[in-house]
Amino acid sequence: MQTTTKLAMNATPTSQPAVASHSAAQHPAETATLRAEVRNLDFWYGEKQALKAVNLPIHDCKVTALIGPSGCGKSTLLRCFNRMHDLYPGNRYSGEILLQPENQNLIDMDPGLVRLRIGMVFQKPNPFPKSIFENVAAGLRVRGVNNKALVQERVETALKGAAIWDEVKDRLHESAYGLSGGQQQRLCIARALAPQPDILLLDEPTSALDPIATAKIEDLLTELHKRVTIVIVTHNMQQAARISDYTAYMHMGDMVEFGRTEDLFTHPKEQRTNDYITGRFG
Repeated sequence: MQTTTKLAMNATPTSQPAVASHSAAQHPAETATLRAEVRNLDFWYGEKQALKAVNLPIHDCKVTALIGPSGCGKSTLLRCFNRMHDLYPGNRYSGEILLQPENQNLIDMDPGLVRLRIGMVFQKPNPFPKSIFENVAAGLRVRGVNNKALVQERVETALKGAAIWDEVKDRLHESAYGLSGGQQQRLCIARALAPQPDILLLDEPTSALDPIATAKIEDLLTELHKRVTIVIVTHNMQQAARISDYTAYMHMGDMVEFGRTEDLFTHPKEQRTNDYITGRFG
């Protein structure tokens, strides 16, 4: 990752940032290719509206971090991408999440097909009660990939991509439950990578890990973004500053501000963003 995106968190944001529109529709001019676009997205849990006209660009092969206080809508937005909310009755969407360059609206697609294209890693490692090999192969089998040689190749590639191959190559047919917490989370990342997703979603993937395991995951993400688009939810602003290219700040279901990570942390345009990153609330 370019060093300009790795920020020192002792930088002091402007105390009185210029007032800007609360809509993320006015994004900074960018030349990078978009992998997805969120347009005027609303979401309701039953009668409760959790997202309000959210707009957000997702740049190809970049890391986009979603930050904000608890209950602001970060994880809700993340789970809209792979239609996880469809698993529960009463939830509903309005608006668009366009996958580019096809310009396909993920909200209108079959949820099962969406989840084959949008991988997800959760807060706590959740390996299946299967062998290490079969955990990674699971998504391939759902896709209908049954050629033994191809499955073996893709499993090895995914484990190498998740920086865990050297640790498990001699124990592929042992239970995934025998791995440490950090290893299990990297296994879950490998499982998500095996079907070669368009976007990889991560919902606070290091919050349950110790500092050493966290550092390994962060190093892994800085390598992965060279070949896959990543969207990560994190409560840790230092983590967002270390690993992301772009950051979006959310508050009470609103997309308050979006921009390059270095700009948002050092020169936020919104007072609410400034108050949050300087610790005045949240």
